[in-house]
Amino acid sequence: MSASEPGLRLAGPDDLALVMQALRGLATDLGDPFNATSERVRAALFGPAGYGFGILAEAGGQVRGLALCNPILSTMLGSTAVYVSDLWVAGPARRQALGQRLLRAAMHEGGRRWQAGALRLLVYRDNTRALAFYRHLGFDIRDQDRTAVLDGANLTAFMGATT
Repeated sequence: MSASEPGLRLAGPDDLALVMQALRGLATDLGDPFNATSERVRAALFGPAGYGFGILAEAGGQVRGLALCNPILSTMLGSTAVYVSDLWVAGPARRQALGQRLLRAAMHEGGRRWQAGALRLLVYRDNTRALAFYRHLGFDIRDQDRTAVLDGANLTAFMGATT
């Protein structure tokens, strides 16, 4: 690794500000709303019932990338998979294989923690750069999968319904 190449490491509780910075960067890049709170991210990654981890990429004291991960059990795959909920590489660090390095580190950590046998993630259909990147790495991009989300008022109504 050269002096300018970002180093990768597992995020710890003292890295919460860097994790949040990276997540905000991803939301900005995608044009997504940013509703994550430090408290929820801290609980998910570092709390007593924490269920995920983050791999940080840093260079020159700056966050250059993040892979935020948690386990999923897939009966279709027949194994636990590392679900990469958020993968972000800062603009100046792109096209240097950092995303690939982050995904490899995520798989290594997921294999160590959960004996994971696969990586899984979602990608927006209109994000042609990301689609090309994942295809280049060998990901199978399946059009038949759909994301279903129940939140906000619909979740409240669902939870209050009796049947």
